[in-house]
Amino acid sequence: MSCTSCSTGKPNGCKSNGGCSTGGCNRMNVHDWLANLPFSDPESSCRIVEVSFNQGSRKDYYRNNSLQIFEKGDIISVEGVSGFDVGTVSLTGELVRLQLKKHSLKEDTSEFKKILRLATDNDINKWKETKAREHEVLIRSRAIARQLKVDLKMAEVEIQADGRKATFFYIADDRVDFRELIKIYASEFKVKVEMKQIGARQEAGKVGGIGSCGRELCCSTWLTDFKSVNTNAARYQNLSINQTKLSGQCGRLKCCLNYELDTYLDALQHFPDDAEVIEVAKGRAFLIKKDIFRNLMWYSMHDSTRHYPLSIESVKKIKEQNRQGIKPEALETVEIVSGKTKEAEPAFVDVVGHISLKSLEKNSRRRRDSDNSRKANMAKKPQQQNAPNVNQNNPRPNNRNNRPPRKKNR
Repeated sequence: MSCTSCSTGKPNGCKSNGGCSTGGCNRMNVHDWLANLPFSDPESSCRIVEVSFNQGSRKDYYRNNSLQIFEKGDIISVEGVSGFDVGTVSLTGELVRLQLKKHSLKEDTSEFKKILRLATDNDINKWKETKAREHEVLIRSRAIARQLKVDLKMAEVEIQADGRKATFFYIADDRVDFRELIKIYASEFKVKVEMKQIGARQEAGKVGGIGSCGRELCCSTWLTDFKSVNTNAARYQNLSINQTKLSGQCGRLKCCLNYELDTYLDALQHFPDDAEVIEVAKGRAFLIKKDIFRNLMWYSMHDSTRHYPLSIESVKKIKEQNRQGIKPEALETVEIVSGKTKEAEPAFVDVVGHISLKSLEKNSRRRRDSDNSRKANMAKKPQQQNAPNVNQNNPRPNNRNNRPPRKKNR
């Protein structure tokens, strides 16, 4: 994946100035296209290795002082804070030098920590135990912060592989005094505590999710440099200012509003700036919108609901005439051709005299013949006589006298 404006050097791109062609702007899925090529000179190869932690949410660089060659995907043990940490090799070789150049890091400095070894079974088992413990620590840390009434939101906890250090990522609107909170965390979890403040976009990148486009969030896959986004980016692209549709899962404006902003700004340079109102003989026409894809400008009159699409050349011509005090008779609209084929509307047809009385008489005669045939069929059926009811004239028998006498209560 690469940016469309990386080679232009504009501020809304990734600022790699062409580095996207090497996969340099990716965050997790870096494409190492030099991995299968043999080393021509192993001594001059880059000794710095890029290592990813916590499923790629954090990356760091370590120096390989040994003669062992590490490949992408190897699980290695590296130096940590008073211990060791376990990560996955994400990039090696010459592409690491491009990444160092991107982050303004020098290869010959001694600031890089060392790679200890390939991770052993004990290292991996210890690493898995600490990873399984992170969720429990996160829930407990939120409860402690709530008890102390500290105004922050704990987003994620990352524990070092040996379990000696834990980094707490939190979100806060204002400055927070968490000195007492750090003491409780250190005594509760028996680790060295480090607090790091992150923004809402960084939190969404750590949590992850699926965007409204149906793809995984950019901030959780490849986007690492978060630019400021404002509503002007939506206005330049003729998008409706709907806060629900323009906001991402972080609650801020979507970062993708900046992806095509430079293209729209370049296209808007061909449109006249002072063309909000133009004058014609019928009155004033007001600008409604600018159609960048068709290079059209839509106008409407004050006393009319019709919209007039004008080309850029027509608008410039009318503005030049208005400066000279000339008002054109009407607006020269552009016929918009759509991809759909229009259905031919039926024309008016005069049918007077086409219907004769003979056709009406024929229909009535046909209806009369069907009625006569129905009556003849009814007459052929034998009439069924109802059998006389035997009990029709016999009165209902009175059996009251045959009833047994009632018993009297004593």
